Amino acid sequence: MVKIRIGVGLGPAAGPADFGGVVDQLESLGVDSLWLSEVVYSPQVDPFIGMAHALSRTTRLKVGTGVAVLPGRHPVLVAKQLASLAGLAPRRVLPVFGLRPARDRERDLFEVPAGRRAAVFDESVRLVRLLLEQETVTFHGEFFAVDDARIGPLPAKPLDIWLGGSAPAALRRVGRLADGWLGSFITPDQARRGRDAIQAAAAEAGREIEDDHFGVSVAMATGAIPDGLAAIARARRPDVDPAELVGTGWAGTRRLIERYVEAGLSKFVVRPADAAMPFEAFVEGFVTELLPLQN
Repeated sequence: MVKIRIGVGLGPAAGPADFGGVVDQLESLGVDSLWLSEVVYSPQVDPFIGMAHALSRTTRLKVGTGVAVLPGRHPVLVAKQLASLAGLAPRRVLPVFGLRPARDRERDLFEVPAGRRAAVFDESVRLVRLLLEQETVTFHGEFFAVDDARIGPLPAKPLDIWLGGSAPAALRRVGRLADGWLGSFITPDQARRGRDAIQAAAAEAGREIEDDHFGVSVAMATGAIPDGLAAIARARRPDVDPAELVGTGWAGTRRLIERYVEAGLSKFVVRPADAAMPFEAFVEGFVTELLPLQN
């Protein structure tokens, strides 16, 4: 049986002052995982700093990036961070990477050669994987070169590297290079087609993505969908009503997750769409309304 697991993503107003309390609440309530988005110009905690802090004060909670930008970071340093986290908190580190920031104004912060972001992404993923799987790595690519690189003790269990994105090229990249997929702003039908495209790309590359390594990040609105979120949804999916992409209330979010499960997805990140509901109340509702969907 494919395991259905549902984690919590932080909302847009969650900052450092509240972070420790949120982590402690999730741990005490038995929530599966916490997911940290990379939104630089916001109160939100940096995902790598947040992962380290959350893992240090828990023993069971898994922590992931949902998603962190990889192109624009040196892959050796990223691999070192992940190996360190995995050594300190085995089996609880869940890295998910994306091509570019969600917000256009942050793209210059992750500098890559003009027109080469996708190529840098591909090469970065390959090098991160090599460094996390081999004791010594020599690699000479178009953008990065290392000789006899060693980042220290490797994770006892190789880390799964998941990728985001839903464009055709992004889906092919997941199939060729990744262990799993975390989509966002996709309908259940689009999720099913994306899953099929990833599996086809993996088969073509002589690889296989495990059946339970397909997921989606879902924003939940307590009432009307906030204007800013609706604008993001329309920009990402101009042909789809934002109401098809965002959960509305607990009942609407539950139905949306059930439709994703029917489409073949089994991993979910649910985050509040705005600050209308205090985060503590959001987590309590999450435990009551959504955790029963896990098996």
